Amino acid sequence: MICNSSRWADFDWRGWIPRETAVLSFIRSGDKLLLIEKKRGLGAGKVNAPGGRLEPGETAIEAAVRETREEVGVEPVSPSHHASIDFQFTDGYAMRCHVFLANSLTGNLRETDEAIPFWVEVSRIPFERMWQDDRYWLPAVLDGHFLTARFVFDTDKMLQMRVETVPYERLVSLVTI
Repeated sequence: MICNSSRWADFDWRGWIPRETAVLSFIRSGDKLLLIEKKRGLGAGKVNAPGGRLEPGETAIEAAVRETREEVGVEPVSPSHHASIDFQFTDGYAMRCHVFLANSLTGNLRETDEAIPFWVEVSRIPFERMWQDDRYWLPAVLDGHFLTARFVFDTDKMLQMRVETVPYERLVSLVTI
């Protein structure tokens, strides 16, 4: 299903199927949040959390741990699922992203060929360097809320958004994590 920018407001999410499923793994330590500057792939040059696409047969939580380890050398401890976010791009690309939050980590933080990790105070998250949608859902996740969201993008320009906070029981029933 392709959404072009001239009709983005009329995009029909019924029957929407993601082409890929991905994860983001936010790790918080006190008032600091682990973020990365992405070096390659979708969002290269932007600030985000460690993450990436699921491999065949892998659960979202397994992918969150693996991707974080591969991108920055650490593993989130007991990550909890906080969001399911759907992205539709006007070029036809469609992705579902599961967002995890952990309060501790193991391992040694390091830069890789995929990402430059850094810690930032939660009050100083650099939203101006991130995807436009992040400012609309990340604060709620960091406050412990569970949510679903849908965004339409034309390249990196957000055209449409919907964010809904949901009870945890409903979020868990929406996806197998």
